[in-house]
Amino acid sequence: MECKGVCVLLGVLLLVSCSLQQTAPKKKLVKKDTTKDAIEVLQKQVNDIVMELNLLKEHQALQTVCLKGAKIHGKCFLVDPLRKRYHTASEDCNSMGGVLGTPMSSDENDQLREYISQSIGPSEQVWLGVNDMTTEGKWVDQTGGSITYKNWDTTNSRSPQPDGGKSQNCAILSVASRGKWFDENCREEKPSVCQYNIEFLSQWFSAGSALGPVSDLKVTAS
Repeated sequence: MECKGVCVLLGVLLLVSCSLQQTAPKKKLVKKDTTKDAIEVLQKQVNDIVMELNLLKEHQALQTVCLKGAKIHGKCFLVDPLRKRYHTASEDCNSMGGVLGTPMSSDENDQLREYISQSIGPSEQVWLGVNDMTTEGKWVDQTGGSITYKNWDTTNSRSPQPDGGKSQNCAILSVASRGKWFDENCREEKPSVCQYNIEFLSQWFSAGSALGPVSDLKVTAS
């Protein structure tokens, strides 16, 4: 009887041991999956926080721009009187979340000319976000897209603008010439004007940002 009892006990211990060996990996797998899910959730939260901080920085920067500059047709323009080459001026605008100014209509061009005249003087010329550096004669904006509005100076019938060929691939707006455009050597140093699209960011904040709407930044034509 004692021998039989020992055998039964050994059998039970073997069954328990086998059961533990089978269930142990499952518990480990569940723990691993849970940890992975937790890491993914934390990573998403970190990414969301970074995005919100970036949007907040843009929001604050745009408030400053609109207060200092001019609101024209859903954009804020800010003139920079410091004389720079075209590429430097473009990079500086980009670093602040904007691009070199590109008027899209006659009214926008006129309002921009008036703002520049009041800000840095009636005889200045400023860099625009228009160039034909990639393909001679094909003038594009800062995104590489074709421009739909042009205001080249054509008063000189013998040499209408743009007339600089491959040596002048960047556009300027001349305040003294009533806002007309001229092509210029990109290495020349001139003031510039940056533009920031306010309506796009306003819709972005209103639609998806936890920071809430920024209707105070949404600009209509002035």
